[in-house]
Order: sequence, then C-alpha cells, then structure tokens
Amino acid sequence: MFGRQLQKMMAEIVKKAEFAESRLVDFRSKVEQIRGYKVEEKIKDLIKENDLLASKVEKAKSELIRLETLNGKKQYNLSDISVKTGSKPDIATAQKTSEIEPPLAKRDKKEKEPKKVEKASGNVTKTDSIIDVRKLDLRIGKIVDINKHPDADSLYVEKIDCGEENPRIVVSGLVNHVPIDEMKNKIVMVLCNLKPVKMRGVTSEAMVMCASSPEKVEVLVPPCEAAPGDLVCCEGYPREPEPQMNPKKKIFETCAPDLKTNENRVACYKGSPLIIPGKGPIVAPTLSCVSVK
Repeated sequence: MFGRQLQKMMAEIVKKAEFAESRLVDFRSKVEQIRGYKVEEKIKDLIKENDLLASKVEKAKSELIRLETLNGKKQYNLSDISVKTGSKPDIATAQKTSEIEPPLAKRDKKEKEPKKVEKASGNVTKTDSIIDVRKLDLRIGKIVDINKHPDADSLYVEKIDCGEENPRIVVSGLVNHVPIDEMKNKIVMVLCNLKPVKMRGVTSEAMVMCASSPEKVEVLVPPCEAAPGDLVCCEGYPREPEPQMNPKKKIFETCAPDLKTNENRVACYKGSPLIIPGKGPIVAPTLSCVSVK
C-alpha cells in the first residue's frame, strides 16, 4: 500500500518537474526574443542618430564655407589638387596652395582668362568641377512673415528662417497659385546659393522650390520632422554647394531639366530622391512627373 502511494507521488513530482522544465525553456525563448527586439531598436536608434549627426556636419560645413567666402577666403577643391599633384590631397597641401595664391590684381586678371584644359595620364581633364545637383545649396526653411509685393500684384515678399542668424528675404511669384493664408508659417525647401537679385525693387536672397505643370504650381512639402536649416541631400551626389552660384556658369539652369517629381510625387534629380537624412523625402502634394523649379 505504502509503495503504491510512494510511486504515485514520485510520478506527480516527475510530471511537475517536466512541466516546470518546459515552462523554463519557453521563458528563455521569450527572453531571447525580447533581447533581439531591444538590439534591433537600439541599432535603428543609432542609425537615426548617425544620420542626424551627418546632417549637422554637412550644415556646419556649408555655413563655414559661406562665412569664409564672405570674409574673402578663396575655396579650393581638394580633388582638383590631387589630380595636379598625382597624390592624395591633405590639409598641408591645401594650406600650401592657399599661401602661394597670386595677388588680387593678378588673380582677377587670371579669372577673366579662358579656363585651360589639362592633360593627365593621357586623359583630358577640365579644371572645373562637375556641374550637377551637388552644387545646389538646398535647405529647409520656415516662412515667418509674408506680404504681397508693394509694386507687383503677382509676387509675395517672404521672410524665411533657414536656420541662420537672420531670416532671408525671398520674392516668389506664387500669388496666383497659393493663397497667402496657406503660405504663412509653411515649411518649405529653399535654394539658398543663388546670387541675390532685385525683383521690382526688393532684393530676393533665395528661391522657394515648387512642383510645376502648365496648369498648376505646388510648393514642395518636406517631411513632418523637418526643421529650419536642415540640409537636403541627393543619393549619389554628395553635397558640394557653391557658396554663391555664378550666373555665368548657369549651374541651376544645367540641373533644372533633371529636377522632377517621380510617379510617387517625390522630388528627384535624375531619378534620385531629394531627402533629409533620417527624416524622409521632399514631395509634392498632388503633382507627379512634373518639373521642380
């Protein structure tokens, strides 16, 4: 009698131990899953943080170039230096080149002369850099003030915060396309390195970028997390904006035919989307496969 009870108790203990073991295995499996999710989330956070830092570095670089140019310091393309010297560019080489820069009078004379074509290793290489979207200083701005132009019924005069010390004055021919109430406090993409030009007596310092068809014009819409001063990039074309574009080079005019929205309304250059790293693409509200200008 006692032996049967003991066997029954042992069987129950074994059964409970097996159940506990299976629960423990299940628990360990769930812990591993949770740990994996946490690692993936951390990786995503780090990637996002890295994109944000890259954007800030590009913004700081662009601002440094702008300030140096305003103070009369000539900029050099290190890739051009490497072609001439046959070695990798470094800071010392750039500094040395800067030190031997000719006096202002001679430099002005040289700049008026036609640009020469050099031969390197049997190939013909132009001293000018390639002209494409990388030369455009596209940034995000916020319209902080807007009024109709005092002397032109079809023009707005806007103050746009581009993340700089002072807002830029921008004249836009959008009166017949976008109501003024829709323009107030709007986040927009702005081309910032055009040469300032007077439009009916008001100097315009940038251009609001729009999607445009013969029937309709729409202001492009940045991603919801975009903020004034964010730099707009294009995959495959690392940013190398001119501090201020020379109208004679027709840089924007060269890029314009390849600036279009795709079938998903995303603004692109030669099919590569215009994006804010870590935040998303620039899009048109409704227009697809039309010019961006």
